[in-house]
Amino acid sequence: MTSSSSPSQDTKRLAHAYPEGLRADALMEEDVAWSYEIDGERDGEQFDRSERAALRRVVGLSTELEDVTEVEYRQLRLERVVLVGVWTTGTAQDADNSLAELAALAETAGAVVLDGVIQRRDKPDAATYIGSGKAAELRDVVLETGADTVICDGELSPGQLIQLEDVVKVKVIDRTALILDIFAQHAKSREGKAQVALAQMQYMLPRLRGWGQSLSRQMGGGRGGLATRGPGETKIETDRRRIREKMAKMRREIADMKTGREIKRQERRRNKVPSVAIAGYTNAGKSSLLNRLTGAGVLVENALFATLDPTVRRAETPSGRLYTLADTVGFVRHLPHHLVEAFRSTMEEVGDSDLILHVVDGSHPNPEEQLAAVREVIRDVGATDVPEIVVINKADAADPLVLQRLLRVEKRSIAVSARTGRGLGELLALIDNELPRPAVEIEALVPYTHGKLVARCHTEGEVISEEHTAEGTLLKVRVHEELAADLAPYAPVSAA
Repeated sequence: MTSSSSPSQDTKRLAHAYPEGLRADALMEEDVAWSYEIDGERDGEQFDRSERAALRRVVGLSTELEDVTEVEYRQLRLERVVLVGVWTTGTAQDADNSLAELAALAETAGAVVLDGVIQRRDKPDAATYIGSGKAAELRDVVLETGADTVICDGELSPGQLIQLEDVVKVKVIDRTALILDIFAQHAKSREGKAQVALAQMQYMLPRLRGWGQSLSRQMGGGRGGLATRGPGETKIETDRRRIREKMAKMRREIADMKTGREIKRQERRRNKVPSVAIAGYTNAGKSSLLNRLTGAGVLVENALFATLDPTVRRAETPSGRLYTLADTVGFVRHLPHHLVEAFRSTMEEVGDSDLILHVVDGSHPNPEEQLAAVREVIRDVGATDVPEIVVINKADAADPLVLQRLLRVEKRSIAVSARTGRGLGELLALIDNELPRPAVEIEALVPYTHGKLVARCHTEGEVISEEHTAEGTLLKVRVHEELAADLAPYAPVSAA
């Protein structure tokens, strides 16, 4: 028998757990306000923060008596939303955490969360997602709060979307559409925009709706007689055909961009430069860690999916070896499969890397669930054979017992804090140990006339010892086979 709870009861319970109505703070305990004095040092310069947040007023266009000549921040009209979830498995706390994450996503998209309700069901209703009776009660909640949008914590079928809208009389979107909207807001690179556009078209194609003239047939054409005229396409069929054509074009463009990225990867492989990929749950602190380790200057914000476009930076181990560090798109529970497919070429940075830094938020209520969600996506992109280091970030704000539990369960793990710098030295040493080392150890006396060969040893290999003698540079290095062949004429060292 299907059990359910009324929206009013669930609202009281959720309001008790999250006093401000399921705000994003339920996921993120630290203060959401950002200031240069507090956060600038730990997160580094973030070159697009002012571009994203500021709105400059043009001087002289105001009709007010006193003109404002400085930068003005205005609050745009935000959508007022009510959240609704269906609790099918797990504990009540799991359901609350899922709706709290949906609240954080809604606030990232620019909405104001007014209320949140959860219904206990064996499975979502095939017609209205929460059942006809509960849909009517949800309508009362919408009227009471004055909301203009309902967001469902799941992916709705086209039929569920239409029928639930018919009952609640306001716009209804699902978790997938919300995440796609956030991605569309935050994508900045040409490839990122193309990937998001492709995912949006894949999502919208089965959900196109038409009415009136949109369902009418186009006129039969040609010079033939009456019997040769077919029924013609409806307007909605024409729209679907055009969307499919745009999707095909978008896939070709993304494939061309993938070729350019693959050329860069091949160049790194040719130069034998190891690569490290930062992967992890959204808002786990991947960009903060990248800024700390390389000074990349990417945006850091206490919001979900604040950065989407991958960033690759050059870094150096404590022993002097060069490697690349790549920041990838964040993951989330129930990441829409449209996005996984569209961003597959970007996520291949993880599969092609020599080491994965799996960043997890140690202060999150359930970090093990974050680890499982990210590893599921890593399996999807075929990166299960890549060595992994679990980096437990935000150790300064985490419960010590949680840190101990994670460090005990995850054998290859380390606790760090991108905010305070705690553990970063140990992390760099661990990266140095885990990166693949050149296979051949060789000793050679390189003449001073072959300085380029010595430079290659420093950039492509690992220099164990180096001594400058009268005859040349005495090197003991670990290098790959190609460089070892170039050093072979100068080894063994006869002058030693």
